[in-house]
This record gives sequence, C-alpha cells and structure tokens, in this order.
Amino acid sequence: MNDAAPIRVFVLDDQAIVRAALRRLLSDECGFDVIGDSGDAREAIADMSRLRPDVATVDITMPGLSGIDALPKLHAASPRTRFLVLTNHESGRFLEEALKAGASGFLTKDSEPQELKVAVEAVFEGRNYVTPRVTNALVERLMSGERPDPTEETTGRLGALTPREREVFHLLAIGKTNKEVAIKLDITLGTVKKHRENLQRKLDAHSPAELARIAIQEGLLST
Repeated sequence: MNDAAPIRVFVLDDQAIVRAALRRLLSDECGFDVIGDSGDAREAIADMSRLRPDVATVDITMPGLSGIDALPKLHAASPRTRFLVLTNHESGRFLEEALKAGASGFLTKDSEPQELKVAVEAVFEGRNYVTPRVTNALVERLMSGERPDPTEETTGRLGALTPREREVFHLLAIGKTNKEVAIKLDITLGTVKKHRENLQRKLDAHSPAELARIAIQEGLLST
C-alpha cells in the first residue's frame, strides 16, 4: 500500500478533543488522509455525500442522531464508504447493532494506534474487523455459561429496540418526563415523542407504569 494513494478517512465523534486526537493518530501515526470530521451525525451525512471518503470512523453515543441510527443514512449518502465503529462500549449488544446497521468494523477507543491502523486497512480492503477484546469476552462468557446482561439480550421484547430507543425506554421507565428525557439526551421534544410512540408500539406499553413493569421483568430495574 506504500505506492498507492493514502486511504481517505472521515471522523464522526461528538467530542471535539476526541476528533482532534483521532485526526492526529490517523494522519501522523497511521499515514491516512483525514479529509474531514464532524461532531453531528446529520451534518456528517451532508459532508460525506460531498467528500465520499474511503472509510469513516463512527462513534455510537452522540446527541441527536446516534451513530448506529445514522449508519444506514451515512451509507446511503456515500455508498462506497466502509464504516468502522469506534466507541467506548464493549457490549456484544452494541456490536450486533452496529453490524446490522452496516458497520464493517468495531473497535474500542482505548485500542492501540497500531490496531486502529489495522482496522481501517481491513475495512478499506473489504474485510470485517472486530477487536479481539470484544470477541474474546463474548466467547469466554459463552463458554462459562454466564447469562448475558439483560441490557445485551437480543431476543424478547427489547430485541426490537434501537440503542436510542433503549435509552429513552430506561429514562421513561424510571419516571422521567418527555422534557427531562429531551434535556438528558440533547434531543428535541418531538424526537422524544416519536421514540415514545415507537416504544408503545413495539412493547405494547402505554403508560410509565407499564414501561416500568416491563423494565423490571427484563431485569433493567430492581423492585
């Protein structure tokens, strides 16, 4: 790859200091061409339709539109771009959601720079890359017979919820108002109401009490 043009990378992360650090790592230590960055998924959709990067690193937890919810839209804006989720979450649930949404790679933010380089090159070449620390943890838990954390279950009623819907679900279940949820997640009231409608439809729950009951049954809240 030394004689080829450098891989063109776009960085999506809501934390400015993380974006700056990633730009430096990707450019100075990995030798890639960082052609843009954004702290907002909706802005990134427009940027990527114009820039058409080879690879984009995407954070999961962001205000407004989450990284996982944004992935299909980002792919539609730049179909040839390969996506590497770069996150603080080591949950198998998030890994599954990311892959389903169109990610080709999954890496934690505390990974070594060399692994970041390997991951970007892998997804650029059309391969999938999942950091061994996540896959190893999943295998160890399966072999030990340990029951998965309730928040990571992929079956049952919660299996149909997106990561953002699960966040809203938990906040509503503990009694937060629509306004409090909007402030906590930095989203609009209209977005909260839409998530609430989706929750009511998917969970067949039409009151905070019913949401709390389901949360207790699923092991997300204690009695």
